[in-house]
Amino acid sequence: MTGKLYLVPTPIGNLEDMTFRAIRILKEVDIILAEDTRTSAPMLKHFEIDKKAFSHHQHNEHKATSEIIKFLKQGQNVALISDAGTPAISDPGFFLVREALKNEIEVNCLPGATAFVPALVNSGLPSDQFVFEGFLPVKKGRQTRLKLLASEERTMIFYESPHRLLKTLSEFGEFLGEDRQASVSRELTKMYEETVRGTVLEIKSHFENNILKGEFVICVAGGVKNKGKGTKRKD
Repeated sequence: MTGKLYLVPTPIGNLEDMTFRAIRILKEVDIILAEDTRTSAPMLKHFEIDKKAFSHHQHNEHKATSEIIKFLKQGQNVALISDAGTPAISDPGFFLVREALKNEIEVNCLPGATAFVPALVNSGLPSDQFVFEGFLPVKKGRQTRLKLLASEERTMIFYESPHRLLKTLSEFGEFLGEDRQASVSRELTKMYEETVRGTVLEIKSHFENNILKGEFVICVAGGVKNKGKGTKRKD
């Protein structure tokens, strides 16, 4: 009998967001794979999960996957965790899941923490339809992607790092319009959690005058369709 692959969400900041099921699975599996073992070690220790985690990140994912598939075929159960949130959401995991399914190995993803859901819900922007874009391309294809998104009618969600936030907001102003409604959340579930809402220009002005720290989630209103919500982009 083959083992099972579990994708286990971990807290994005507040350890109280860990689920009972996630703790149980991590205690029961034979192998834990972590994006960064130095990051996961304190969390595992906190929940008294006495098990060594092995590194599984974007730089070794393809090379390590064949070995992991072998362990699964031998009947060992494997859990994959990321540094924070749900594995495979802008984090390593997709390739391993795909290869496990190709080998007819059962894959279970537990429900749990992920950053973009609370950011969307508390943004005040329409959440009945949305598109998750993750991180925009850093260089190649970035402007092409922004031009395509200018006509997107659904709420758009992006992840961004502190050192690129202002650049990204400037580009949103250029391609989507400075008056487009948006919301930026940072440090979700942590002590200095903050959500700033307003136009792209207003939000950019706020962060130009404040320290940029933490992980950021940007929600941007879609363009207007008939009487839809949002701000019509400037052509």
